[in-house]
Parts: sequence; structure tokens; C-alpha cells
Amino acid sequence: MLQIQNGRVLTMAGKTFENGQVLIENGKIKSVGEYLSIPNAKAEVIDARGGWILPGLIETHCHIGITEEKKGFEGDDCNEVNQPVIPYLKALDAVNPMDSAFHNALSAGITAVMVGPGSSNVVGGQFLVMKTHGRVMDQRVVKEPAAMKVAFGENPKTNYSGQNKVPSTRMSVGALLRDELTRAQNYRSRKETAQQKGEAFEEDYQMECWLPVLTGKIPMKAHVHRADDILTAIRIAKEFGLGLTLDHCTEGHLIARKIKESGFPAIIGPTMSSRNKIEVQNMDFKTPGILQNEGVLIAITTDHPVTRIQYLPICAGFAAKEGLGIEHALEAITCNPAKICGVADRIGTIEPGKDADLAIFDGNPMEVFTKTLYTIVNGQVAYRHDE
Repeated sequence: MLQIQNGRVLTMAGKTFENGQVLIENGKIKSVGEYLSIPNAKAEVIDARGGWILPGLIETHCHIGITEEKKGFEGDDCNEVNQPVIPYLKALDAVNPMDSAFHNALSAGITAVMVGPGSSNVVGGQFLVMKTHGRVMDQRVVKEPAAMKVAFGENPKTNYSGQNKVPSTRMSVGALLRDELTRAQNYRSRKETAQQKGEAFEEDYQMECWLPVLTGKIPMKAHVHRADDILTAIRIAKEFGLGLTLDHCTEGHLIARKIKESGFPAIIGPTMSSRNKIEVQNMDFKTPGILQNEGVLIAITTDHPVTRIQYLPICAGFAAKEGLGIEHALEAITCNPAKICGVADRIGTIEPGKDADLAIFDGNPMEVFTKTLYTIVNGQVAYRHDE
């Protein structure tokens, strides 16, 4: 058993304990509150020294372990750039758990990440949610698959127009996605009909990956910056009755009401980077606050390695300063990402029964001078500042 004491516990579930304690047993949170009775006198004790105790931070959109640091081409498995529609690729098969960036994530209190392919393709493959600690990928998975990557705008256009292939326009991006979704729907219908009749059915690996999307188990994860691309993604998702997350959502503040009406969440960032493309010319840290005030469920992303992953809480701090506020900014890197990623039953808040993923800071993690004292994953100390 592990006991964390003498800290300000922000559960991110509606309660804050100014002199709080958290008890951990068998990798799960056993109890949280003040003046807890300790059933095991031999429990290991961590003194938070008056610091902030938070659920482990969550990065909702990144390429850690797929675009490895220090490796160049040999460690870059982010985009398969020869075919615009490849839904059957799995991030699980490409993430290197030894990527040095995972240590950087732990040093910032980040305990979980949503990882997947890049945005060079109209359909790029399947994301997963994973922990940031451990050497074996299969033991780090929280949810797989967790989303299907789709991309609009400049990235797929740039990649394929340079190869003299489709797509080279936004029209063809939309057409390719609609065509693929129609084929997936037809495949699902044929399979269900065969099963109802008790007939043999030969499964198609390249189509099976769409079934969790079509049945609502996972969303499409849309790379969208410009306002018109955001609206196109919403339009197509509504046409096919699918779930959707609006990733980057750079011009979301220009159409905040429409995004709210769609019911889809927004994952905003990487805002601490250069405006190096036409479609990010209106990038601003004010966007999260505007969307939050409109009632949109939001999270903040670094899009690592575009912005390095350890700066996630600093990005949240800039958003807090520009109108999001401290409480909502903390939500945008803890409980909101867990909801958006479909893993709120396990992580994102400090509540009994959830995974014991916590971060202890000597102050507000969104301030640049704050240190991460401990990062705990599955009840095990994965990072100590003094080591």
C-alpha cells in the first residue's frame, strides 16, 4: 500500500482537499480525502510537502514513440505516404516504448497519451491510448483502438499533389473519405446479413477496422485547422452518423457556436509553435477559452513533437492566461482528455477504483518554475525529481 499525504489534492471530480491524502493499493486508488484511517501500518508514505496532488496529466493527440526523438528517418514511423486511405494501420505496431520523450512526459507529470499516425493521408490509421511508463507496449495499453485518424486541408493535399496523385484538392479529400465510409457501411451490412442468416462470411482485414467507428465505439479523429475544414469534418460525420473529435481546431473560435451545436469535442493545439502554414494563420491561445465559454468540451494538445510533450502544462497555462482560467485549464489536461479519449472510467480524476496515476507538483503545474516531485503510474513511482 502507498500513502500520499500532506498535499493539496485536486481530484478533478468536483472536490479539493486542502490537507489531503490518497491511499493506493494494488495499482488502484483505494480512498481519497482528509484524515484517512490507514489500515496498513507498513504502508509506504510519500510526503507531498504541501504541494499539489493531481490526477496524472493526459496528452490527447501526439506522435510520441512513433516520431522518435534523436532517431531521424530510422525512428520516424508517423506517416505511410504512398496511399491516401489506409485505415487498417495500427499505432500499436509502431510505438517504441523506449523513446526518450517518454521520460520527458513523466518528468512533466504526464501519465497517459493518445498516440497515432500523422495527417499526410485522408485516412491514416488507428490511434491508441497508453500509459507513459513501462517497457512492454501490450502492458501499457489503456484502449486500442481508440480512434480512427482522418485528415483535411493542407497536409493530405500537399503530400499527394506533389506525387501527382489524388487528393490534390479539398473536394477530393472529402470524396475519398465519403467513398471509404460508404464501402465500410456496405461491408458491415453484408456481414450482418450473413450472420443473421447463419451463412459463412470471409472477413476483410482492411474493412474490419471500421466496425468500431460505425458502431460508435470509437470516433473519427479529424485533423482540422481551418474553419471550413472543421465544418466539412462535421458535415461528413453527421452524414454517416459517426462520432468525431476536432483535433487542432485552430480556427474553432471563428465558428464556436457551430462547433457547440455539433456536439463534438475539440482538441486544441499545438499553439506554442510557429504559424508555418497558411491554415494556422489565426492560431491563438484565446481559442480554448472561447470554445469553453461556448460550452464545447475541450482538451489541449502539444501534438508532440511539434511542441515537445513536457510543455503540455505550460500550454495550458498560456490558455488559462488568455481566457480559459486556471480551473478549466487543469480540466483540459486531466478529466476532459479522459472523457474525449473514452477512458474516463479508468483515468483523469482521483477517485476510488480508478488507476493510481497521479502527479505531485510543488505548486501549480502550469507555472514555469513549478517542479514535478513525483509521477506515479499504476501505483508505482515512475519519476522522482530528486533522482
